[in-house]
Amino acid sequence: MAIKKTIVILCIIIGPLSLVSSAQTCKNYIFSEKRGFNSCADLPVLQAYLHWNYNSTSETIHVAYRANQTPRGWIAWGINPTGSGMVGTQALVAFQDLNGNMKAYTTQISSYNPEMKPQPLSFPVLELSAEYLNEEMIISAVLGPLSNGTTFNIVWQAGNAVSNDIPQSHPHFGPYVRSAGTLDFLSL
Repeated sequence: MAIKKTIVILCIIIGPLSLVSSAQTCKNYIFSEKRGFNSCADLPVLQAYLHWNYNSTSETIHVAYRANQTPRGWIAWGINPTGSGMVGTQALVAFQDLNGNMKAYTTQISSYNPEMKPQPLSFPVLELSAEYLNEEMIISAVLGPLSNGTTFNIVWQAGNAVSNDIPQSHPHFGPYVRSAGTLDFLSL
């Protein structure tokens, strides 16, 4: 009887703690490397977060995009300088190869069925890197100069399969078709 009471008490104490620890936001995240970001946003779908620093002098943006993902999936984040949806997006892509190494590259999304092969973007991308940590994929880079302002249409995505080092199509329903918005990189 004493064991049952102890288990019940532990469940009552530990249960709420596990809910608190899983309620993550961008503001309470600490990166594994000693890098900091002044601004961040909890993106509304796909358990994703965006962190950034905007440098007004150089018109560059240092971004880190994080999303929950399995080791066999992929993530992508990008800016669409010409429209508000997926087509036209200049994207950063990350996934884990068969050897367990993270790969990151850039690609242009030119259709609703993109090839997702490496391609240069319409603006410079520096310091592109990716990591897999605590069931999250993180991709980061410095973008720019971006001379057409500080407000951009952004798109983010995740998929469940990579074949021959090429991300395969993501689902086309629910949160996967709502993963776009507008962001002013001067906002905090």
